[in-house]
Amino acid sequence: MKRKLSVAIALAAIVLVVLAVAAWGKGKSHSRGDSRGGKVVTVIEHQTGVATTDTGAPGDSPGDLLTFANDVFNAKDTAKVGTDQGYCVRTVAGTAFECNQTTFLPKGQITVEGPFYDAKNSTLAITGGTGRYRNARGFMELKSMAGGAKFKLVFHIIG
Repeated sequence: MKRKLSVAIALAAIVLVVLAVAAWGKGKSHSRGDSRGGKVVTVIEHQTGVATTDTGAPGDSPGDLLTFANDVFNAKDTAKVGTDQGYCVRTVAGTAFECNQTTFLPKGQITVEGPFYDAKNSTLAITGGTGRYRNARGFMELKSMAGGAKFKLVFHIIG
């Protein structure tokens, strides 16, 4: 009887270890850029409402402000699906800004924060959202299109 009980306990321990490893593995993603099982939302921003305010030394200098309020279109760039707005502070003249942005979509808002580079694509952190995106985290890829007249915003959303 003792032997059967010992075998049963050992088997139960093995099952628990297997279940724990399986549960831990489900939280991991082995595919590239799939937001760990989250969703990807892509929109195209049209640069329609952008202003720069020179606040420091004359010309492009740290502390200058860039503000914007633009229309955003679906991934195929065929229909308006929302708007975005935000501001950026120049950190390195001719090179980079630090930005905060909110994108307004039909089912909620997504907020991001991070760098905007003058001459290369950027990755910004998703800091939150509302509605469908109320638990959002992850990152947004910002890719210049049409010589900077448009930008592809690719939100990799977890939550």
